[in-house]
Amino acid sequence: MSTAAPAGWKTAPAPKDTDGWIARAAEVAAVLATDAAARDKAAATPYDEIQLLKDSGLVTLLGPVEHGGAGQDWPTAYRVVREVAKADGSIGQLLGYHYLWNWAARLVGTREQWEQVEAEAARNRWFFGGAVNPRDEDVVVQDEGDTLTFTGRKSFSTGSRVSDVTVLEGVLEGTDDHVFAIVPSDSEGLTFRDDWDNIGQRLTESGGVTLDAVRVPWSAAAGYVDKRFRPRVYNTLNVPTIQLVFVNFYLGIAAGALETAATYTRTKSRPWLHGGQDHAVDEPHVIDTYGDLTAKLWAAEALADAVAAEGQKLHDDPDAVTEQARGEFEVRVAAVKARATEVALEITGRIFEVTGARATASAEGLDRFWRNVRTHTLHDPVAYKRREIGRHVLTGELPQPTWYS
Repeated sequence: MSTAAPAGWKTAPAPKDTDGWIARAAEVAAVLATDAAARDKAAATPYDEIQLLKDSGLVTLLGPVEHGGAGQDWPTAYRVVREVAKADGSIGQLLGYHYLWNWAARLVGTREQWEQVEAEAARNRWFFGGAVNPRDEDVVVQDEGDTLTFTGRKSFSTGSRVSDVTVLEGVLEGTDDHVFAIVPSDSEGLTFRDDWDNIGQRLTESGGVTLDAVRVPWSAAAGYVDKRFRPRVYNTLNVPTIQLVFVNFYLGIAAGALETAATYTRTKSRPWLHGGQDHAVDEPHVIDTYGDLTAKLWAAEALADAVAAEGQKLHDDPDAVTEQARGEFEVRVAAVKARATEVALEITGRIFEVTGARATASAEGLDRFWRNVRTHTLHDPVAYKRREIGRHVLTGELPQPTWYS
């Protein structure tokens, strides 16, 4: 693909506010959209696409201004992810996961640790990956005096070969204590297996990883002081935060599918020969379907934005987050996750009803939207999200923090 950054990125000042950064994300999406279907088929490692994100400044969106970041908040980051995902769901996911792992130091680390990580990440425009898959056996972390070693395997490591740094997670041997640390992605003992070969999200570099005594200094163990972890309720916001990342690239993919389908309907679809219309855009069932799907998308987007704003209040004062506030937020996230999943699957499947049989041609690539949504929405069963909501409504029960709630 051609990833030449628009000339304006080099000559004009960087965006300063939410609208400016969303506009920048739309510019990135416009570049990605030119060959999105072809790149999906090729499934090549997206080095150029990640460089595009770096050149655009989007990778440092959450970074501190004094070190070259944009100093934006999570609601803006979610909107940016949604915009990029309209053109390419894989790159939207990679960007969203990058934001999450970039924030991981602030999630669990000490102030000294996260300030150092965020400053370095912004200055160097690091792209983050993460080797944290809770469904696998825990990586074993061994204490070797001044250092730790991480040893084990993980089935999924999104971002793997395109990342500059990787977040590791494991359990300290002989304890139940989890340890997070950030290491260079070319660290000795860290091997990406390059075995991601799924029907959707094909460019996310989400293959497995092997850790063979990857060495980390104790000072890099996030949140540990004198080899002891200092817990806060804020540490448990990882799941609702990443679930909102999911929500926004699902909705971005759905919006991209609807926009692409509408263009096809306007320019290529033929009216039904017995329908009495001269143009596909005048077919009553076509008009009704686009109206129905658009209304559902807009409603889900509005809920996603509202929940993101609620979450930002927790991010604004991490030390004040209570178990009650965290639990209520997770219920709201569960609600929007359930709706976004259903809406995105419906839109990406039903666009063929209003584009026609010829739209299924491989060259059109309309199937990639459904494949992308279907692949990632299997991350965790949406029925369990609805259960969180139902239990809270009926009994007041709050979800207990786990890797999935």
